[in-house]
Amino acid sequence: MSLTFDPQVDPGHDRTVVPVTPLSRRRRWLALAVLMLPVLLVAVDNTVLNFALPQISEALQPTGTQLLWVIDIYPLVLAGLLVPMGAAADRFGRRRMLLIGAAGFALVSVGAAYAPTAATLIAARGLLGFFGAMLMPSTLSLLRHIFTDRQERRTAIAVWGAGFGGGAALGPIVGGFLLEHFWWGSVFLLAVGVLVPLLVLAPLFVPESADPRAQPVDAVSVLVVLAGMVALVLGVKTFAKDGASIVAFGTFAVGLGLLTAFVRRQRRVRHPMIELDLFRRGGFSGAVLINLLSVVALVGFLFFASQDLQLVHGLAPMRASLVLLPGVFGMVLAGLLAARLARRVRPVVIVTGGLLLSASGYLLVALGSADLTLLGVAFAMVAIGIGAAETLSNDLILSLVPAEKAGAASAISETAYEVGSVLGTAILGGLLTSAYTRSVVVPDGVAGGDAAAARETLGGAVEVAGRLPAEQAQALVASAQDAFASGIWLTSLIGCVLVLGAAGIAVGALRRAR
Repeated sequence: MSLTFDPQVDPGHDRTVVPVTPLSRRRRWLALAVLMLPVLLVAVDNTVLNFALPQISEALQPTGTQLLWVIDIYPLVLAGLLVPMGAAADRFGRRRMLLIGAAGFALVSVGAAYAPTAATLIAARGLLGFFGAMLMPSTLSLLRHIFTDRQERRTAIAVWGAGFGGGAALGPIVGGFLLEHFWWGSVFLLAVGVLVPLLVLAPLFVPESADPRAQPVDAVSVLVVLAGMVALVLGVKTFAKDGASIVAFGTFAVGLGLLTAFVRRQRRVRHPMIELDLFRRGGFSGAVLINLLSVVALVGFLFFASQDLQLVHGLAPMRASLVLLPGVFGMVLAGLLAARLARRVRPVVIVTGGLLLSASGYLLVALGSADLTLLGVAFAMVAIGIGAAETLSNDLILSLVPAEKAGAASAISETAYEVGSVLGTAILGGLLTSAYTRSVVVPDGVAGGDAAAARETLGGAVEVAGRLPAEQAQALVASAQDAFASGIWLTSLIGCVLVLGAAGIAVGALRRAR
């Protein structure tokens, strides 16, 4: 598609920007439909492995720490690279970066599907995070340039946000269906089926856009923030697994030190990766924190719910995923409804109400019995509340800053989402694993290697039980399930506290937002 370049002056930066040729209404919405493909894929990929954890535990026999890294490494790399990849897309072409990311993501997904060891799978997931970081900033940046009308853009962003949140909740459903019919690696091949159409359709319907005067990427800042995130998450995992130790506190301190150095560097360098001045706006900072805490709660719930449904209740993957299906639909509908209600109801009311509903869902699990109906209702409450809150917080992040700052704001919003995904698994998943390890009792006579595997994860205990005599197997499974249930109780209470904290932030920071 040919472009008509019309250089204009950006008053916020006093430099030239290059907009894309205005598209017809039909082409704009077709472009949105195409751009939703990578959005759904990246969101689904954040959570699709949850239902594959039992099969991965049996096939690759990872340690408890490796199992958490299989989940965490992808959003960790994604979060660290979102901002620099967004800057690179501005400089070299957003559609071009989108297509490079799609091609790389599809190829690495094939390698991940056939990973022979846990270490190989972790490495492949890290590469998926690298290419996934090329996809997300490009989609939102392209939407901002395609939809020039404010009302249309708000609707497009609401669809984008609903797709992102709904995709995260849809991950276990898709995973359940695939695992019902194929092996665990099939959850990765899903990317090929989504990205091949994208590679064909994007050049036809999505226009290229770029800012030829975009600033270069600060490689030092990229390395510092990545190292800081890895150290911080490793410290959280070590603390959750081994308790208060010198290694845990030391690693955590190194992570905080590196992230502090990153913030200071952003204040000194001429072209920072993140515009820290945006955080001086109370509504903006509050909306970002709400995003982060909401995703922590959602991902943490999915981490324990997927294992509980299969390994405690004994459901097949597809049937287990159906328990969560009402919550998935509720999350998407809540996001779209919240965008319409916000025209008449103040955002603080909708966001706070949604978060209180989510907190109630967590509390229901903590205080209730391990019943399938209760778990499904609780997830629906969590998902609906977060769907409404996140849609409006994403919109507020963009609307509470000047138009020329929208790119920087959207990058921060996406980064908060991915950091929340990492911390959801690291904090809530780590605490669950720690509670399980402390409580499980392995029967006498179980060999050393099998005993260690049974203490690491619930999936490991179930797999070991399959090789034991009936009496020992029954005792091990019963103890493992009880230990896992005690971990769910603790995790649910902490999840409830986190969402209540987000509701408190909403009341304080968003009371004047409209």
